[in-house]
Amino acid sequence: MTATEPATASVIATRQGRIGHILLNRPKALNALDLRMIRDMSAALAAWRDDPGVHAVVVEGAGGRAFCAGGDIRAIRAYALEGDTAAIEAFFAEEYALNAAIDEYPKPYVALIDGVCMGGGIGLSVHGHMRVTSEAGMFAMPETAIALFPDVGGTFMLPRLPGQLGMYLGLTGARLNGADAVHAGIATHFVPKADMEALRAAIIADGVAAVGAFAQTPPAFTMAPQRAAIDRCFGQDSVAGVLAALTAEGGAWAAETLATLRHVSPSSVMWSFAAIRRGAGLSLRDALAAELRLTRAVTKHPDFAEGVRAMLVDKDRHPHWSPATLEAVDAAAIGAMLG
Repeated sequence: MTATEPATASVIATRQGRIGHILLNRPKALNALDLRMIRDMSAALAAWRDDPGVHAVVVEGAGGRAFCAGGDIRAIRAYALEGDTAAIEAFFAEEYALNAAIDEYPKPYVALIDGVCMGGGIGLSVHGHMRVTSEAGMFAMPETAIALFPDVGGTFMLPRLPGQLGMYLGLTGARLNGADAVHAGIATHFVPKADMEALRAAIIADGVAAVGAFAQTPPAFTMAPQRAAIDRCFGQDSVAGVLAALTAEGGAWAAETLATLRHVSPSSVMWSFAAIRRGAGLSLRDALAAELRLTRAVTKHPDFAEGVRAMLVDKDRHPHWSPATLEAVDAAAIGAMLG
């Protein structure tokens, strides 16, 4: 099965030699995860975990455009509007359990990322042993734009990136290309797009050692000119401190970053900041448990339904947040949400 072969199942799990191969197969939805996909992928990993004939697992996305663009957030919004808290709980609980299973998997787990990898797609890759990206990779944690927060273990992963890159990426949703993702520590290997098919075949034939043979030095980090400013501005003890530091920084990058923070959900910026800082001191399991608790409050907040509407349903990109500004967010209420 190649990455572009059509089929009806949304997750196609096959044995290819000594490799367990998982193809995320919702290309029209950029392989966004629904609950059935989460369950099917979890079942495949469980079946192969103790199978002596399976030496490693390879995961990739169908369609040539995306690894996985995230979770099916429109469905979660619909559940929220209907008050179906059980459906919301099932989705996030099972998704986060899958993230933990990937982290604890006893065999090499290789994600081949040759396109969009956002949100839930990060969760399916970053906790694995090898995250191989091409120049076509596009990585982001854009949750503040829809009033969620960087979940799927993002609150654990982001504070462990170099300097304050994680806080910057988590609050702004800034995008990384494939090479940038390697420099940031989100991906582990860079392989040119032209070599990806050959790499897959080599892994099937020779095992995961083929990744090292195909990997190349990535192009330069495009965020390098801003790295010192990112650390200065996003290493503050509060969101207010971040805003003040960006204002003092001046220049085009700081102005653009301020504009982004003013455009996304103010409440989401506040609870994401707090969750990322907290995650620095947690294990992945504990961070995922804290994230699950936070989803229960966040999905009931009016900004969540409004953010998904503006960005993913109506796509007018003009959300009406409540409250409308960072200064108006009740810090005590945010603290209560995080428990």
